[in-house]
Amino acid sequence: MTDPYATPAEGDPVRGMTTLSPTPAAAYQATSPARFDQLSGIGPVGRIRGTGSSVLLTIVTIGIYPLVWYFKVHSEMKAHSRSGLGGGLALVLALFVGIVMPFMTADEVGRLYERRGQQPPVSAVTGLWVLLPLVGSIVWFVKTNGALNTYWRSLGVQD
Repeated sequence: MTDPYATPAEGDPVRGMTTLSPTPAAAYQATSPARFDQLSGIGPVGRIRGTGSSVLLTIVTIGIYPLVWYFKVHSEMKAHSRSGLGGGLALVLALFVGIVMPFMTADEVGRLYERRGQQPPVSAVTGLWVLLPLVGSIVWFVKTNGALNTYWRSLGVQD
């Protein structure tokens, strides 16, 4: 029986790997060239979602589309930054305690900017807009979705 703690033999293809190293950026780019954040070297970038079309989809689906939007946006932000709520948790929170989502979403978008050393255009405080009936939700969405779209565009995402 071989000693699992023994130093691997030179040239041993299986046991010769003594340390785990992160996947190099080039390997990631080879599998997904258009969705790699060149600036910070982290995960895939998200999609641009038109503000007007999102509002229209919200009206047409009688308020269901925002749940889809939260899921997709938070999934993309987590894949990109490797932190945050993620789509599943965002959807659960949106379903059961929806009032927290404008605050959490704007905060996560702002943190994307902060990680790059930029001044965030939105923050958790931006969520206060939803407390103003009807118009406030629209203002919040325009600000938050606009900031997220601007962030993705700065990484080369096309409309």
